[in-house]
Amino acid sequence: MNTQELISEKLHDEQLRKNLEFGMGLLQNNRKKLLKERYGDWEALREEGRKVKQNTLSRLPELLEMFEKKASENGIKVHWASNPNEANEIIYNIAKANNVTTILKGKSMASEEIHLNSYLKHRGIKAIETDLGEIIIQLIDEPPVHIVVPAIHKNRYQIGEIFEKHLKVERFSEPEDLNAVARTHLRKEFKEFKMGLSGVNFAIAQEGAIWLLENEGNGRMSTTVPDIHVAVCGIEKIVEKFDDAVILDTLLIPSATGQSITCYNNIITSPRKEGDLDGPKEVHVILLDNHRSDILSHKQYAKALSCIRCGTCMNHCPVYDKIGGHAYGATYPGPIGEVISPQLFGIDKYGYILNLCSLCGRCSEVCPVKIPLSEMIRDLRYEKVKEKKEKILGIERVGAKGGEKFAFGTFAWLATTPWAWRVLMWKINLFGSLAKPFASLIPGLKQWTSCRAFPQLDASFHSEVKKMEGVIYE
Repeated sequence: MNTQELISEKLHDEQLRKNLEFGMGLLQNNRKKLLKERYGDWEALREEGRKVKQNTLSRLPELLEMFEKKASENGIKVHWASNPNEANEIIYNIAKANNVTTILKGKSMASEEIHLNSYLKHRGIKAIETDLGEIIIQLIDEPPVHIVVPAIHKNRYQIGEIFEKHLKVERFSEPEDLNAVARTHLRKEFKEFKMGLSGVNFAIAQEGAIWLLENEGNGRMSTTVPDIHVAVCGIEKIVEKFDDAVILDTLLIPSATGQSITCYNNIITSPRKEGDLDGPKEVHVILLDNHRSDILSHKQYAKALSCIRCGTCMNHCPVYDKIGGHAYGATYPGPIGEVISPQLFGIDKYGYILNLCSLCGRCSEVCPVKIPLSEMIRDLRYEKVKEKKEKILGIERVGAKGGEKFAFGTFAWLATTPWAWRVLMWKINLFGSLAKPFASLIPGLKQWTSCRAFPQLDASFHSEVKKMEGVIYE
């Protein structure tokens, strides 16, 4: 199925649209209510968050080295991975050296980015998700639809059907019962596993510590119970000190779920020490680059690395809530995905998702660290047709199509030639209504109208302007 067919399929999935409308609406309203009731100056806090991330990114090499030094002194083993294959190989080698055949995972978008589960499966190691949303989509072999709520496209009745089919249990639909099913399913896995894996929300350079946020407790089980804990950390997750992490945490949680704080905050500073009753004997942190250094080198796009993975840009996107994350075909969907996916994986492979944007600007308005997402999406569109000159990954394999160049060149000429524009408007008034029945037969219009309502054409505005008092129409 090609991209256009996938998008059309999602647009015509009425149940998906209802689920997304409900889920996005709930997250938006929770955030709006919390900010109104609990935060005296949210905009000032956003500015503080922006400064924290900009300071971090401007000193990233220095802070990464500081983190490695401090973490190593704490007994944490730090690994560097320049690409997904290196990261996967490190994790596989740790598992192999310890005779591990099953890894339990807390929520980690970085592990999704490197396709860890598939890599391990082909080498005989089972990776089991423990986050409730991740359990649901793993059972039906789907990737996350959202970076915070991976199964938000499924309602409770659909989840009940999934559990009935794949876990061989009675069908339930109440959230408490569904949680109980997942808990029972995981308890047997938690009893004897040796290796757990997680992501990282913040890595604190001065302390050599990592901070993990979660709401379910599965992350704490995955990082505390086993003998070995491996954390996959994108290099942009580094901050200088705990005070910086506190500012970002205070921004992240309200933006993500409309809570003031998560149920669990796990700060890991070292492996188990002598006298400790629990905790892993080994802690490994993998610092993943995967073209993040390339993004950092582009002045225009470096701010994209400020992202704290709250997902609020998706929650407020009028395109995402119509088609869901799977239609993007990328690990990171929504506005932030449109900015980072072409740069992480190649604009030749993921440049098409830049069209999944109305440029309304809502994502930039709600981003807690003030990333100018809509501007970046527009600029990357320029990159895609080679009207800008940044060295984006895969840029040498893209460019404007001949038909597009001709169409936009013609439009530019019409729009800047008064007599030609008036003739065009006159023809639209006469024949515009005839275009609708034939839209599906015209190549350009066929694709455009497959996902959009045909516009109401009315080109009489210039004649109305002439009648306005005080207007001199030339």
